[in-house]
Amino acid sequence: MYIAILIAVNLFQLAFVVIPFSRHEAWWIRVFDFPRLQTFCLGCLLLIVELFVLDLTQTISYLPLAMTALFLLAQGWWIYPYTKLASAEVKWAKPAKDSARVSLLCCNVLTPNREAKRLLKLVDEWQPDLLVTLESDDWWEEQLESLTEQYPHSVKCPLDNLYGMHVYSRLPFEDSQLQFLVEDNVPSIHVLVRLAGQPVRIHFLHPAPPSPTENDESTERDGELMRVAKYIRERQQQKDVPTIVAGDLNDVAWSATTRLFRKVSGLLDPRVGRGMWNSFHAKWWFARWPLDHIFHSDHFTLVKLCRLPPMGSDHFPIYTQLQLAPSRRNEQDGLDLEGDEKAWAEEKIEQVENGNGAS
Repeated sequence: MYIAILIAVNLFQLAFVVIPFSRHEAWWIRVFDFPRLQTFCLGCLLLIVELFVLDLTQTISYLPLAMTALFLLAQGWWIYPYTKLASAEVKWAKPAKDSARVSLLCCNVLTPNREAKRLLKLVDEWQPDLLVTLESDDWWEEQLESLTEQYPHSVKCPLDNLYGMHVYSRLPFEDSQLQFLVEDNVPSIHVLVRLAGQPVRIHFLHPAPPSPTENDESTERDGELMRVAKYIRERQQQKDVPTIVAGDLNDVAWSATTRLFRKVSGLLDPRVGRGMWNSFHAKWWFARWPLDHIFHSDHFTLVKLCRLPPMGSDHFPIYTQLQLAPSRRNEQDGLDLEGDEKAWAEEKIEQVENGNGAS
């Protein structure tokens, strides 16, 4: 009896492994990308239960054990890079006199959240060079007005649709652009700053997620990510400029789409080999995954990366400090673009350019 039940549970678990391999963009398929950590933990619990209840003197008992072990290997492959067991993709910065460093604080504030003072306190404590707020509307813009003295350079796009975005900077902008890359109501901000005489390009993104209340498919999200990744790749080939991408990508770090973004753009993930830095959901400890991201070119090494205390939102703020270290570029390698992946990325771009995305 136990064996039949455990085999049935394993077959149910199998869906969490097999379904995400599909490239179909329906939200109910892509949602399986998210809970890999949670299902891995449940798989570990199931393995313990099996070891206690099964009669290991019977050969048939090893079938559910083998199924659970394979499930753990499959889910573990995806989350392994975001554990300390893996090798770090980005090197720690070395102390250097007059080193050029840049720090960013990324915070999805949650539009109806009214605890702006908690965010202002974090900004005062951490003193980032750039602050980006996501889901910020006119009310949030008014609350953050006190930052303008410390952060005289800004790009503001207040919206009441959960996609408002504000960027505040101590560093002057040599160029700044507010763009709507895929959807008319979903902005992104792109700036060029100078760090110790070196131009640095920074892209702030917050594409809409695939969900029953947003877009039926991941087409728009994936298309925006691939358009930015392709732009970065082409610009790097033309002119090698240190580049940073930050924001709430509404996708987990280990998904096939985010991995494709890293491969096409050539950017590195400082979390690899260090941890997940699960930023959502701030109020549900049992359902957290890394939605807020920082990626950068190999011009940088890592000084600090941390998840800050909650500030009333459903996201934790993420603070990152990077050091410009072009001499160490040959020490850092990201993911390689393989097989048909370039064509897959182009296909995602074509879908949004031809207006084939879900509405």
